[in-house]
Amino acid sequence: MKTEFSILQLADPKFARSNDILRNCVHCGFCTATCPTYLELGDERDSPRGRIYLMQQMLESGEPAPASTVKHLDRCLSCLSCMTTCPSGVDYMHLVEHGRDYVEETYKRPLFDRFLRAVLGIVLPRPALFRASLFGAKLAHPAKDLFSGPLKAMLDMAPTRLPPASRLDSRRLNPAGGKRKMRVVLMTGCAQKVLAPEINDATIRLLNRHGVEVIIPKGAGCCGALPLHMGKEKDAQGFARANIRAWDREMEGDGLDAIIINTSGCGTTVKDYGELFAHHKDKKLARQAGKVAAIACDITEFLSRIELTPPKVTTGLKVAYHSACSLQHGQQIRKEPKDLLAQMGFEVADIPESHICCGSAGTYNLLQPELSAKLKARKVANIAKTTPDLVAAGNVGCIAQIASGMDLPVVHTVELLDWVTGGPKPPALQKGG
Repeated sequence: MKTEFSILQLADPKFARSNDILRNCVHCGFCTATCPTYLELGDERDSPRGRIYLMQQMLESGEPAPASTVKHLDRCLSCLSCMTTCPSGVDYMHLVEHGRDYVEETYKRPLFDRFLRAVLGIVLPRPALFRASLFGAKLAHPAKDLFSGPLKAMLDMAPTRLPPASRLDSRRLNPAGGKRKMRVVLMTGCAQKVLAPEINDATIRLLNRHGVEVIIPKGAGCCGALPLHMGKEKDAQGFARANIRAWDREMEGDGLDAIIINTSGCGTTVKDYGELFAHHKDKKLARQAGKVAAIACDITEFLSRIELTPPKVTTGLKVAYHSACSLQHGQQIRKEPKDLLAQMGFEVADIPESHICCGSAGTYNLLQPELSAKLKARKVANIAKTTPDLVAAGNVGCIAQIASGMDLPVVHTVELLDWVTGGPKPPALQKGG
């Protein structure tokens, strides 16, 4: 498509990149067929093609972002299904990141919206604060029907019971069982540490059992995805910088074979650290970011490269595998998780419309609760068609979202792999007997 950015705008690397992305779009409309919000709303402005046109107008104008454009950008899940579909290779991910960053710089949101986003940006990436906020939400839960919109969504999503903190992911060194074959860093994350510490525990046990030493460096934390998706690029870079420096010290010390990530939304962001710092004034940091991104991998991606021990438990369970958007679209990982589950003796069922988002999408289910609820209902209905015994997924946000809409156990893929190779039964399955 034709663009009309000024020479001054094109001197900015962000605008130059967006110009190249926009010029790749031929407005064919293939993306509309796989866009969750377009399928639900039927509004061209809530399709990738429509949003691309709105972002072009907004960015070229040099004026503050109009409220109408902000509304439709806010409705985007960043599920990246459009990128999988696009025959022209349009890099929608980086375009929408620029669009949201521009909105954050030029648009003044209503007071409550600003407050809500500020609270989420402060609380969610910090496990101690997040845990404290969930205790507060638990106290307010009986009165949830007095609230509406995002506040009610927060109370609905808050668990009534919090699991105890993990003991494994607080240790710097988790040694390999027997002879050490590899040395990796595990990104323990932020919200997942609080909501589902059993995921990190299962990951560490499984890796240790297979001769992999697991390092958890001090100073590492949130990947930066949550603020990045809200247009707060500088905040995202702050979190990313801490991770990069902590992990680079390990790479330069005893070396690393991989940086393991078991939350796919985080994995998509970490794998993009090189781009996030591509034009940063600190060139050393930019180089370190590229090195980190190069060895980052999803836990199932890593496990598919090593030989797992034969299963010790025969379950006979049918698993509906939910492919998180950040895994199948963001990282293009689709086959590995299903192959690993099948290899370990599970019957794996493909979910109809598996390419459509469940509606979690980071903070989306809190900021866009009505649309999120529609997508959750759609996903749950499709899962039910497979008549599974349980659901497996590779992203804690998806797990919480789907579990809130159905009675079946919903667990992380790594929990199942840990269980059948010698670990404990996942807590969600223990509840069901």
